[in-house]
This record gives sequence, structure tokens and C-alpha cells, in this order.
Amino acid sequence: MKQYDFVLIGCGLFNSVLAERISNILNKSVLIIEKRDHIGGNCYSEIDKNTGIEFHMYGTHIFHTSIKRVISYINKFAKFNSYRHQVLSSYQNKIYQMPFNLETINSFYKKNFSPDDARKYMKEIIQKDSFQNPKNLEEKAINMVGKELYEAFIKNYTSKQWGKKPIDLPSSIINRIPVRFSYNEDYFNNCEIQGIPIDGYKKLFDNLLLNKKIKIILNTDYLKIKENKFKPKYYTIYSGPLDRLYNYKYGKLEWRSLLFKKKILRKNDFQGTSVINFSDIEKKYTRIHEPKHLHPERKKIFNSNKTLIIYEFPTQDNSNPYYPINTLENRRLHRRYKILAAKQKNFLIGGRLADYAYYDMDMTISAALKLFDRISKKITRAL
Repeated sequence: MKQYDFVLIGCGLFNSVLAERISNILNKSVLIIEKRDHIGGNCYSEIDKNTGIEFHMYGTHIFHTSIKRVISYINKFAKFNSYRHQVLSSYQNKIYQMPFNLETINSFYKKNFSPDDARKYMKEIIQKDSFQNPKNLEEKAINMVGKELYEAFIKNYTSKQWGKKPIDLPSSIINRIPVRFSYNEDYFNNCEIQGIPIDGYKKLFDNLLLNKKIKIILNTDYLKIKENKFKPKYYTIYSGPLDRLYNYKYGKLEWRSLLFKKKILRKNDFQGTSVINFSDIEKKYTRIHEPKHLHPERKKIFNSNKTLIIYEFPTQDNSNPYYPINTLENRRLHRRYKILAAKQKNFLIGGRLADYAYYDMDMTISAALKLFDRISKKITRAL
């Protein structure tokens, strides 16, 4: 059996970037072993055969970044469309803007505030129930938007999303939600690049993995085969969950997973946007995706009399992990597994699952490029 210079476990964004750099810059061979039947990890997209609509198999992924190195890198493999992400939230059968902005505040409180009026009003509301040292997500959220907006848009949505009460979750989870006192609806407002690859995410990954020095084996669980069967010359790079790698030696890390249910409708447009959040506890799903809105430049598909909608249901399923439940106990457990990984010779880890971190795509690319820098220096010195 051929010996490869590198063996990469998982074919998501992190390892795809590493494989591209290793093969094209170092001119080394790479074997990628992927458990699923496709490349691209959770960023994977494909065309729905009944509608011709490209959809993201694991939930809507919007590429956005202002990291110069990432921009320079990703532009070599994909061009992006002009899509700008707007998030809307349904509460008691009425649609509101998310992130919280001047329109949200005026609609919810039935006011006509100017930015200064809204800022003053919200300051007074927040002070009524604020916490000096917020200890959890609930307290942090109330400090950000006040008790009423928290209970309408965050409390129940969070409970559905994480399967835990907000009071039992760390405050850091809520840092991703901006609050604005303008009518700016662009969710990723400050990013230099924002959009969807014009040819879709699958094509992006095809471009990353084009080098003939890269071999990919799909439908293969690395942990169920003999490790020495694929022993690389240099490094094994693992991007899966660390607790599973070590057979749950210290216990299981907690993850939140997602279940998607697709539905085809014979109409041009169902909800008028790509994603709507649903904060009411009665609705078991958290979001409805309508992926045709991600590609308005595909005129024939966009204007057709069919649309695809996808309901998103959070689940507790450690066999298909999506989001780390970043409690203190889980972080401590993950550190113990990281110590084990650090002791393995010629073994590296990285990516969202191995790092037990909620990375955006640009952060994943940046982390992969930094790891490549380290690898490149070591190998160049050894030659």
C-alpha cells in the first residue's frame, strides 16, 4: 500500500485548506479519510433534483470575512455573489428584524424613535433589570436588550436551540448577536467580503482538492480501521471530535445537533428571504431556510414557480455533532482530551470539532493557514 506524506482525517473546510496547501506548496502527497459520502463537511451544498435549487445540506452558510489573508486565499478558489445576509425573527406571528436594530425596537414597542431616543429608552429599560456581573446567557442578554426583548426573542429560541435553559448556559454564547440603533439590516455589516460562492460550496471544495497528489476516501470511518494501515511519512491531522478519538476515556463532550426536513412548494416564493428564526416555544423548529434566495443571480431558478423550504430542528445527537455546548465542565473535559492528543507523536488536531469551538468559515481557514505555516517550517528545516 502506498505511503502518503500526510493523512488527514475529515474532509471539511479545515483539512481541505491544509490539503490544498500541502499538495500545492510543499508538493507532498495527502490522503484524506472522510466518514461521510461527500467532501466539504458541514459547508457542503448540492442541487435539489426536483427544483434545481442549490441548498446547503447542513443549514445556511454565509461566507463573510475581513481577514486580509483569508480574502487573498479564498479568492483563488471561488468568486462570490452579491448576497447580503438579513436575519428575521418570527414572534407571535409577526416578523421582526434581527439583529436588534431601530426597526426592531420601534416595531416591538410601537414607537417612532430616532436613534438617540431609542438609545435613551433602551438604557432606561435595561437598567430596571440589569446585572452587575452577568454569570450566564440570560443575565448577559438582559443586560444587552432588556427583559422584554430577551423573553420575546432569545429565551425560548435559546432553549430550543441548546436544549438547556439560558440560565444554565455561559454568557459568551450571546456575544454573536449585535445591537444597533440604526436601520442597518446587514447582519455581517463590517465584513469586507460577504456572499455565497457563485458556483456553490461543492465547487469551492472541488477547486481546493484539485491537485492529483490528493487522494480522498469517502464512506470510511478512520476510527474503525487499523491506525497503522495509513501511517504517514510526516503527520496525521485529525479534525473530528476528541472524545470519540479516545473512546470517551474521560466521558462524553456535549454537542447540539440539527435535523432538517425538506419540503417542495409549487410557488415562486414562500417567505421572501433565505432564513427566518422562530422564537415561539410552540414551534419545535428554530428556523426555516428558503435557499433559492441565496442565489438571486440564478434568474431562471429564482423566478421559477417552485421553491424548496427546509425546516431546522435542534436535536441531542452526539453521533452527528454540530455545536459545542460550551459550559465550564465541557471545556475542562475537552482540555483533558487535548493533553492526550498533544502526547501523540506526529499527530496534529484542528477544526471546529477537534477544537470544540464554534468557528465561522473564515476563522477555520485562518486556523488552517496558521497550522500550515508551522508544518511548512518544520518540514522545510528537515529537508
